[in-house]
Amino acid sequence: MLDTIKPVYWNVRFSYRLLTNRIRALPDFIILGTQRGGTTSLYHYLTEYAGVFSAMHKEVHFFDDHFSSGLRWYRAQFPTSLQKYYAEYIRKQRFVTGESSPYYLFHPHVPKRVLDSLPQVRLIVLLRNPVDRAYSHHWLSVHEGHETLPFEKALKYEEQRLAGEQEKMLGNEGYEGYNHRHYTYLSRGIYVDQLQRWMRTFPKEQFLIVKSEDLYSHPAAITRQCLEFLGMPATGLDTTREFKQYREPTPGGHKNQEKPPRMDAGLRKTLVEYFKPHNARLYEYLGRDFDWDR
Repeated sequence: MLDTIKPVYWNVRFSYRLLTNRIRALPDFIILGTQRGGTTSLYHYLTEYAGVFSAMHKEVHFFDDHFSSGLRWYRAQFPTSLQKYYAEYIRKQRFVTGESSPYYLFHPHVPKRVLDSLPQVRLIVLLRNPVDRAYSHHWLSVHEGHETLPFEKALKYEEQRLAGEQEKMLGNEGYEGYNHRHYTYLSRGIYVDQLQRWMRTFPKEQFLIVKSEDLYSHPAAITRQCLEFLGMPATGLDTTREFKQYREPTPGGHKNQEKPPRMDAGLRKTLVEYFKPHNARLYEYLGRDFDWDR
């Protein structure tokens, strides 16, 4: 019975949101990625703070999967201007809202789409050691049923799997590249190319680049840094609270304690060498060393 009621409830709820889209706020910030870089954890840390309001879902995926649905569909995902008024004029607190869709960083059409819709939006990027990111990405793809090849073999066939995908996406905005989304273990770790595409579209002042490993080891400090970037008074942040690690993009995602097994040491060394020149370009571009080459 509940399985029947739940879809009806969500359809009615979203229909109401669509009808009220004109009085809904557009996001003040977007966490662009990277996939498997801690985006879910950071999003929950931020939206648990007073004054930071969540979207209907953490991963809205408007600018990649639902762009053809139009801006009214996107607005329907966010709080109303009445909530904003209540927060700012009654409770006297700052109000911001945002979303986090980790495919945005890598998708070639998203920067221009975001610029046309949200030219002033604040952009947060989490960058994880590309070796660990690739391994975690593959592990998740296997668990979700997208991948059947073992990690080393998937890396070997990545170039073949991606042949022509970028060209198809650039030539046809409606093309959905399954391989581009699921089999880009190495490609997504070449961060400098992705950031250059974004930073040719938006000024660097609208970006906050965060090292994922810093989020894992110092979640309170990174949350504070992000709040300050969003113009929030981070003095109210409770640094003694528990910062749970979310492994799934759901409110209960911290309950999943599954982790991939340890990577083969030889393969790890090979991947470190593979990413070294790409990391060097990243360090030079950002003027910052992420210390991923050991």
